[in-house]
Amino acid sequence: MKVTRQKHAKKIMGFYKHNFQFREPFQVLLDGTFCQAALHNKIQIREQLPGYLGGVLQFCTTRCVLKELESLGKALYGAKLIAQRFEVRNCSHHKNPVSGSACLLSMTEEGNPHHFFIATQDQDLANKVKKKAGIPLLFIIQNTMVLDKPSPKSLAFVQKLRMNQLVPEHQKQSIVELKEKEGLVKQEGEKRRKRKRAGGPNPLSCLKKKKKKTQEGQEPSAEKKKRRKRKRIR
Repeated sequence: MKVTRQKHAKKIMGFYKHNFQFREPFQVLLDGTFCQAALHNKIQIREQLPGYLGGVLQFCTTRCVLKELESLGKALYGAKLIAQRFEVRNCSHHKNPVSGSACLLSMTEEGNPHHFFIATQDQDLANKVKKKAGIPLLFIIQNTMVLDKPSPKSLAFVQKLRMNQLVPEHQKQSIVELKEKEGLVKQEGEKRRKRKRAGGPNPLSCLKKKKKKTQEGQEPSAEKKKRRKRKRIR
């Protein structure tokens, strides 16, 4: 069963690496609900999760998550101790902290540019994450950490990419920079070469060809000349 789960996770990781440029070390944003579930199910996040995802991980959280756990008191004291061991990522709520779910959701805005994984047991947050493309979702079920399959939003995004109907902004910029480096971008004021348009038919080819005199037409005139000469001799 463990081998099957790892194969499943490897396939999903390949999807995000290939289509959304995820690279190691992978950054995992955890909220208080995930830390509490890990504590309850005796899961060692730092030891078990890298082996499951098959790569180097950076575990992180936000100040809003820590503030939320602190405000909930003794019931989530253990979860707070776990969260405090992770790196703290800067969010935009320094003066006015928000809920942990709202903070984590804001960290993935504008196409998830930092390539965060979201680890949560909050179903409402998970549903909102699934409405965005390119955000891997982690949760705990039956004493096991699980990487959720790509959302319909992510699959639709990839399908559009393959149809060349949508290109991410970072890829557009990379293409422009590559063209400039190779000297393929036309400079301002450069005139485009005019293509030669196909002209009309050659007027000489439209002239009617003169009919050649057939040998049959020449014979009667030759016979008439001979008859005239004979009459004069007489």
